[in-house]
Amino acid sequence: MIKNICKILILLLYVSCSKEDNNSTPTPTQSMYFPPLTGNTWETVSISDLKWNQNAVQPLLGYLELKNSKSFIILVNGRIVLEKYFNQHDATKNWYWASAGKTLTSTMTGIAQQEGLLNINNKVSQYIGMGWTSETLAKENLITCKHLLTMTSGLDDSTDDVEPVNLIYKADAGTRWAYHNVYVKLQDVVAKASGQTWENYFNAKLRDKIGMNGNWVQLGVNSVYTSNSRSMARFGLLMLNKGKWESNQILNETYFNEATTTSQNINLGYGYLWWLNGKTSYHLSQSQLTFPGSVIPTAPNDMFMALGKNDQKIYVVPSKNMVIIRMGDAADGENLALSDFDETLWEKISALYK
Repeated sequence: MIKNICKILILLLYVSCSKEDNNSTPTPTQSMYFPPLTGNTWETVSISDLKWNQNAVQPLLGYLELKNSKSFIILVNGRIVLEKYFNQHDATKNWYWASAGKTLTSTMTGIAQQEGLLNINNKVSQYIGMGWTSETLAKENLITCKHLLTMTSGLDDSTDDVEPVNLIYKADAGTRWAYHNVYVKLQDVVAKASGQTWENYFNAKLRDKIGMNGNWVQLGVNSVYTSNSRSMARFGLLMLNKGKWESNQILNETYFNEATTTSQNINLGYGYLWWLNGKTSYHLSQSQLTFPGSVIPTAPNDMFMALGKNDQKIYVVPSKNMVIIRMGDAADGENLALSDFDETLWEKISALYK
């Protein structure tokens, strides 16, 4: 009898502790959800279901509106927790990704490699021909596709123009990290290797497979993707699931892991065109200075990010099964990727679940 009472007490204690644990967990164990490829259906989950802090919602949304945002979405386990549009923007309107779209180019390079069309360790000139820079042939041949993925081409980064006359030697490939528009040459590599236009290959192998909308536009010397906000969220969801959409492995996990971990020893906060949080140091865009600590100290350490000019954001947080996107005009002054906005925004996001 006493033994049975003890067992009951232990069971009650276990259930009580489990409830407390669940109350403090921001991402309850729930199956991953993927929205249908067509239509507007997208499952939601409420702040109260997640046991998050409802009082923190309005300060977050107020800050986003104040800082020139056009859209903001939070997904947890693929379901929409918050979706808000500001300043005459709405769910049907497209907006530019800016450099956040670099991660699309990274992903397509990985897809082309897994199809056997290219090898990122091969020199760029193998695919697009010699003379694509103004370097000597010996120096040009040092530059591999991987150097473009990791921003370590060694080319002069003082201009965004990628015409050969402006692609000038600065350092040997692999010895210098610099945020540079030359990564766009990977789109030419993929097009040549696949025998298709960049956009056709992109649409067939990525966009249409996850139900995105949008298209590539040429803005000056930049190739920029534009889409609605949910399309950006769909791509974030794909990457949260390590390149897999439902049962379809669109990007193989080996390449995904390489893309979202430190890719070279100069800027520890950079993968294959993805920014990485939680490292011991990082470089800012177009800076040769090394800064100690995490890129966004107020955000989770395991987060990886697509960051674009004027605060276009995709934040992916595996530990919380969370994807967050922000589109809009610059929060403060014009910026290339990182800004003070990230740190303050994450203080307000964190208040939701702490």
